[in-house]
Amino acid sequence: MSQTVTGAKPVSTPTAKPATTQFVAQDRPYIHVNGQIVPKSQAKVSVFDHGLLYGDGVFEGIRVYCGRIFLCGQHMDRLWWSAEQIRLKIHISKDEMVHVMRQCIEANEISDGYIRLVVTRGEGTLGLNPFLCPTPGIICIADQIRLFPKELYDSGMRVVVAERPKTPVACLDPRVKSLNYLNNILAKVESIDMGLLEVIMLNLDGSVTEGSGDNIFVIKNGRMFTPPLSVGALGGITRRFVMERLAPKAGLKVVERVFGIDEVFNADEAFLTGSAAEIIGLSGVIDRKSKGGKEHTLSGGKEGPTTNTLRMLFRQIVTSDAVPED
Repeated sequence: MSQTVTGAKPVSTPTAKPATTQFVAQDRPYIHVNGQIVPKSQAKVSVFDHGLLYGDGVFEGIRVYCGRIFLCGQHMDRLWWSAEQIRLKIHISKDEMVHVMRQCIEANEISDGYIRLVVTRGEGTLGLNPFLCPTPGIICIADQIRLFPKELYDSGMRVVVAERPKTPVACLDPRVKSLNYLNNILAKVESIDMGLLEVIMLNLDGSVTEGSGDNIFVIKNGRMFTPPLSVGALGGITRRFVMERLAPKAGLKVVERVFGIDEVFNADEAFLTGSAAEIIGLSGVIDRKSKGGKEHTLSGGKEGPTTNTLRMLFRQIVTSDAVPED
């Protein structure tokens, strides 16, 4: 069976299932690479692709629930916006990109999973000039992801304040979801070195921005707030869903404001949000700059009650028959 994406190369979807379990393990998932769906072992890009050479490109991490692409329209809008900010023209339409994702979901028989959608600058020269790359590369991976262990969603997660500051907005706006993630990765390494899984990143002014791959919310005296994007945070899709859909259902109003790490230390609750992370509460925050690396316990060292309410509301929606795609 052959399926075609308008304006792109033919997309061939495998119809025969692999003959052996070993082959399945090695060659799943089937991946869309520049117009064709191929087994994992055949998914390749050019060594001259500027996405590889320079981190020049954009991406989205998107959840699939009950066979539906969660908040698909918002992800497409952000992908196109990010591409425009780095002057990268995506050569297929949003509808065609959604069709590519649906093909990958179907090819991999995914009901609940995760999509990594990547648009690279494309193949070019060894120089930096992006306009010598005539055709952007498009990669779509539909698979499974588990960012944090399941038990941490019930017990809450300990994090550390990163010593590495967030890249200043004037240098590279973190709202652009680009392939250049080294700042986030090096901050993440700080947590891994301590046997933890996530950090809280501050900007050069000492204001809280986000985690290495997720947004942060803080609750104090029944009030919930989150950093504005202007401090150096990504405009997270799940962040927006919490603010616009979940918080009102829980009778809460979210305020965007600038705040320092002390307000996290003294919070009643705090939690992280992201497409991969979903919603996960923080049970403690370690301050490496304090004597002995003092740990500040939140919500009694477990997931807070308001965080739990929001997380349960989220689970109800994404396991229902009406998973929103807009």
